[in-house]
Amino acid sequence: MASVVRITDLSHNGLQDYVSLTDVALRKVTEPERGLYIAESSKVIQRAVNAGHIPRSVLLQEQWLADIEPLVADFPECIIYVGSSELLQELTGFEMHRGALASMQRPELPSVPDLLANATRVVVLEDIVDHTNVGAIFRAVAGLGADAVLITPRCADPLYRRSVRVSMGTVLQVPWTRLPEWPEAREILHESGFHIAAMALSDDAVSLREFASNPRSKIALVFGSEGDGLSRQALEACDTVVTIPMLHGVDSLNVASASAVALYALTE
Repeated sequence: MASVVRITDLSHNGLQDYVSLTDVALRKVTEPERGLYIAESSKVIQRAVNAGHIPRSVLLQEQWLADIEPLVADFPECIIYVGSSELLQELTGFEMHRGALASMQRPELPSVPDLLANATRVVVLEDIVDHTNVGAIFRAVAGLGADAVLITPRCADPLYRRSVRVSMGTVLQVPWTRLPEWPEAREILHESGFHIAAMALSDDAVSLREFASNPRSKIALVFGSEGDGLSRQALEACDTVVTIPMLHGVDSLNVASASAVALYALTE
């Protein structure tokens, strides 16, 4: 069984995993460096454990102990820290409404060729910086049947707390890894047999309806950043530019919505 430690101050070394969780700039550096990510809520913690991830510790209020203890019962090295609402808010920077937080050991990412070996539909995220959008795209990928997600070096961390929460924990189920920069990424995708389709506005773009009517055996859908869209390097690396037909003078959708529409259109 995991050990339970009731805290009355913030002097315990293990609590460092939970310091200033609302500071995005701090967390996006410290979490990967320290090999951890934060899972929020009993449902997400359960999905993390089911995915084979190892909990380092859990942070919660007393009333949630009975719900969380069974989830980490098989991890004797895990410590459950129990404290008051006020103390936990001082530590994390926000009021905890979702029951518990768990510091999870960050899993090792697979290589891109290994991830692509048995895949036929993948999503590539280029420099998407909003964690909410990243989480929503992972949820669409999980629900609509793509096999994996590839993210560029400057894309937001899928294991950041907000991404995990918005995805409803599906970032813990969907295989993903980081791509190198273009054009190296193009070479890897082509070597694995993928047709690279850029989701973008362009004079030479084909409609999503047309593209879906003539499906390729392996497709990599590439989505760009929220403001500028795909980079010139990404567009040059792609084989086809695809656009979603729109009405009433609207030229595009939010990137998370666009990913769901595109994946649904390509669902067999």
